[in-house]
Amino acid sequence: MSEAISVPATPIRSAARVTPVTIFLWGLRIAALAVILYGSYQSISSGRLSGAQWRDLLIFGASTGSVFALIALGYTMVYGVLRFINFAHGEVFMVGAMMAFYVANGLAATSLWTASPIVSLLIVLLAAMATSASVAVLLERIAYRPLRNAPRLIPLITSIGASFTIQYLVNGLVGPSTKDFPRMEPLRGTINVAGSRIPTSRVVVIVVTVIVMIALYLFVERTRTGKSMRAVSEDQETAALMGIDVNRTIVTVFAVGGAMAGVAGALWGLVFPSINFFSGFLPGIKAFTAAVLGGIGNILGAMLGGVSLGVVESVGPSLVLAGYDIPAFSQLKDVVAYAALVMVLIFRPTGILGERLSRDRT
Repeated sequence: MSEAISVPATPIRSAARVTPVTIFLWGLRIAALAVILYGSYQSISSGRLSGAQWRDLLIFGASTGSVFALIALGYTMVYGVLRFINFAHGEVFMVGAMMAFYVANGLAATSLWTASPIVSLLIVLLAAMATSASVAVLLERIAYRPLRNAPRLIPLITSIGASFTIQYLVNGLVGPSTKDFPRMEPLRGTINVAGSRIPTSRVVVIVVTVIVMIALYLFVERTRTGKSMRAVSEDQETAALMGIDVNRTIVTVFAVGGAMAGVAGALWGLVFPSINFFSGFLPGIKAFTAAVLGGIGNILGAMLGGVSLGVVESVGPSLVLAGYDIPAFSQLKDVVAYAALVMVLIFRPTGILGERLSRDRT
């Protein structure tokens, strides 16, 4: 969590401790930088894309990354408290997105959808948040709480099983077909920002994400519940001796993380207007990647990692791969995203902002 004691990263190395492994890693770092710089130079100097097209890629990446960041918050909050990765969190996002679709589809049949788009969007957001938070709380109570004192591998495997269970429960309830979100006409235009025309839907996604993230940060840092969450993250036994209800606090962590995934699910319809029972898998993996990229257990790191991953995924193929004349480079965005993760971890194994983990007490 945000104020837990940071574990020192890598120890300072002296010249006497240089090994073949360190030489190989430094060679890999230099080679990676050379590949990126040369590809970027070739791409920019060729003039393939105009300034407006680069801007559009950046905005698209920031809006997509905002969704990843919201999902990543659930991963990093749960890891900060329980020290395990909840791989069912992608399905928590998917359930929220599915609820957002059905609520939006119902509202689209009324005049409220076009007459009051802001109210309609708020209703969709609240419905998705409530659904995802409820599913996350049920997961904690049914699947994870009985295994809280078990070896870490057991709840990890359980979370994978829970992921498949939720997927096929949703498949049985709503079917395997892809659902298309109804389009909201006021969000299909553009907004003039500093002389540039930016799609309204992208602006809405980024603005809503910023507001939600600021609210979450203030909640964790300034409220009594947030302080309890940080205390439980630091040491559960000591927190219990100080009168903190550990079980309630952990449930709150799951509920808040689930609510963030619900917001991401509602905004998903503005970025990628379709959803099915398997739609939580890839965004979930990318959100986990974003959490590791920013520094697992670090709330600010999850936010930064998500946005960074989205931008790299959007801009990277055109910036680096196009410089080498790689065919169909735009279809390799996933390769670029995961390669960026590997590069960051080579340079900084604890992530961009570093891990936030409590010290082990003996």
